[in-house]
Amino acid sequence: QVQLVESGGGLVQAGGSLRLSCAASGRLFSRYAFGWFRQAPGKEREFVTVINWSGLRTDYTDSVKGRFTISRDTAKNTVYLQMSSLKPEDTGVYYCAASGSYSATAADFDSWGQGTQVTVSS
Repeated sequence: QVQLVESGGGLVQAGGSLRLSCAASGRLFSRYAFGWFRQAPGKEREFVTVINWSGLRTDYTDSVKGRFTISRDTAKNTVYLQMSSLKPEDTGVYYCAASGSYSATAADFDSWGQGTQVTVSS
């Protein structure tokens, strides 16, 4: 099991940018797919993006395409979510997660970070 520690959340104005980081521990980091999920107030947790173990395949939910970018640095055991052109609708708690398979379904991820709050003001 991979341990994940998130950082980078905060309060930004609409149109601004944030970069979230997720540091992973464990020597099998390169064998996991990593995803980001978010949960807005009063709503279910939703898929945002995922990257496979090699870093060559990514997928995004339609609402963030062109604005968010997921990446990974194997040497640093870290996954990033670069967010730009932020909208109030992006507000929520963001979670990073690790999975042994490539998936956009939360149930397929067995390791989770603690979550970091992102608030976008209008």
